[in-house]
Amino acid sequence: MSKRTLDTFFIRAPSPKKPRVDSSPIATAVSAPTKRTNHATYPWPIVHFPEHIADEIELLVTAQGKEIKDQPHLDLLYFQPFIPKAIEREIFEFLRAELFFYRVKYTIKRFGKETLINTPRFTSVFGIDATSRFVDDGARIVEASDPSKTVRKDKYKCNPRPIPECLDFLRRVTEANTNTKFNFCLVNYYASGSDSISFHSDDERFLGTDPAIASFTLGAKRDFLMKHKPPKEGEPKLETKDIKIQLASGDMILMRGQTQSNWLHSIPKRKGGEADKGRINITLRRAMIPAGTENYYRYNVGEGDVYKWDKSKREMAPWSKSTDS
Repeated sequence: MSKRTLDTFFIRAPSPKKPRVDSSPIATAVSAPTKRTNHATYPWPIVHFPEHIADEIELLVTAQGKEIKDQPHLDLLYFQPFIPKAIEREIFEFLRAELFFYRVKYTIKRFGKETLINTPRFTSVFGIDATSRFVDDGARIVEASDPSKTVRKDKYKCNPRPIPECLDFLRRVTEANTNTKFNFCLVNYYASGSDSISFHSDDERFLGTDPAIASFTLGAKRDFLMKHKPPKEGEPKLETKDIKIQLASGDMILMRGQTQSNWLHSIPKRKGGEADKGRINITLRRAMIPAGTENYYRYNVGEGDVYKWDKSKREMAPWSKSTDS
């Protein structure tokens, strides 16, 4: 199928008044650059955004998203950019240096045989599904339906952890700008053009009907490909065209409506251009049930080693308490 340019089908989305970001003590805590978010599951505390970054994100995110809705089942809102150009590089370097990552390995069955999968990128994840929530600064997990009730020890096999303030601030700003709700933050680091993610859709049942996924790009430009899923048996063939978007640092795409259940997307390998530069992808989503929590921690944390950005070597390197002390 032929690729198409985006300029031919951009539609300016409505511009409703955007609510101000939560001004609770948690939201305003970013005013102190030395503050950190910590949790028993964190290898190390994560620094809050410096005040000038938080101010820029909250007050200068003024770009309106452009709707892409001209094909069957397609509903995108494209911000070009969402994160202001004045700070996108600083945020990229901040998150790459401050967050911890994993190179997850897991085994799946293919054609009756067990196959070892090595995740072709560095990953990390934070959050918990809608049936639970964190209280007491993340020290306890309670039932969302009854906050006085601590969850059973066997509710989760994994170890859920709260979203650190720097990423949670971005979550709150995104919710205020898109009128959506998220409880999970997945972070991917693509070290070079050799790191990729194959065609897939985020349509798992634990995300509910017509899930909204907000996807941010920071760092190197990478192609974002989309193609419609083939029709199921008995369904008519639809006239659709593949989509190719070159995502730049600071851009955000909100995939919503029937997009996930009908379209696939990928970040292919890349040579030339900015292939030798790193890219961070942040996705915000809302898991509805514990199966979502289990899934995200299994495939984005697993039991792998922790990695930390090594500034001297300019690469992700294995981390341990002994080497960091």
